Amino acid sequence: MSPTPKVRVGGLRKAYAGLAAVSGIDFTIAPGEIFGLLGPNGAGKTTTLECLVGLRHPDEGELEICGVDARRHPHEVKQKIGVVLQTTSLQDKITPREALTLFAAFYRQSTPAADLLARFGLVEKADVPVERLSGGQRQRLALALAFVNRPELVFLDEPTTGLDPQSRRELHELILALRRDGHTVLFTTHHLEEAEKLCDRVAIIDRGRIVATGAPRDLVAASREEQSVTIRTSPPLGADVFAALPGLTPVVVDGDTVRFQTKDATATLAALTARLREQRVEIRELTVRKASLEDLFLALTREGEP
Repeated sequence: MSPTPKVRVGGLRKAYAGLAAVSGIDFTIAPGEIFGLLGPNGAGKTTTLECLVGLRHPDEGELEICGVDARRHPHEVKQKIGVVLQTTSLQDKITPREALTLFAAFYRQSTPAADLLARFGLVEKADVPVERLSGGQRQRLALALAFVNRPELVFLDEPTTGLDPQSRRELHELILALRRDGHTVLFTTHHLEEAEKLCDRVAIIDRGRIVATGAPRDLVAASREEQSVTIRTSPPLGADVFAALPGLTPVVVDGDTVRFQTKDATATLAALTARLREQRVEIRELTVRKASLEDLFLALTREGEP
């Protein structure tokens, strides 16, 4: 028997002044899973997350969080979840230790501030005012605050926005550690490499609708997006050599290097190497790149554009 999902969303709809932000989406998140909600700005990611955590009231739909009907019992849900929004606002003079102690008072159960300071690498900054923390340290504090109540499920809304590469890498490690510790994570992002690295499954949302769901690797494998080929030859080739080969788009010639895309790299390269052998052209370099999650994302979110 499959385990009960930590999140179950059915027919979620939300509109603002008659304009649909979320248009009847459905998805589930399994226990211990890192689930990414991907989409361009304005696609409906943040609205979906805010409906799930109780910051917005859905117009329609079923929301079940940790086995609780989130629309009927929002206060019970809040005891079971942790949330990191895009911006966490704290009083400038408050310290991480004070903030953690304050937040602990909001819940029935809590983790000691000292334990959270150690877990999220804030021991040395425990008594430093928030205004003196770096961006990465503030984000680690936001994560620590989300774990005050020992949550079963954690929501992260664009958690790496504005971070430098080192802070982003550290936050990635913290997110992966959450899964190792048995936590379930939903996070929104528009960084595709981040989703490929961290997520067990993703849902791509565009214009308020989910257009694809699955493991990143499976989505890419099932994609019909073209493979990219780069070939460097001696002597250099002109575009006319490729003209008779079907299905190449576009062909870009740059000195001795040619780049093109094809849906069937094996057939294309077989035909091309046969032609090069006839003309006694040497291949100096050959690279074939499969379609990536970014390629799929761009293709799906371009569909239906005017």
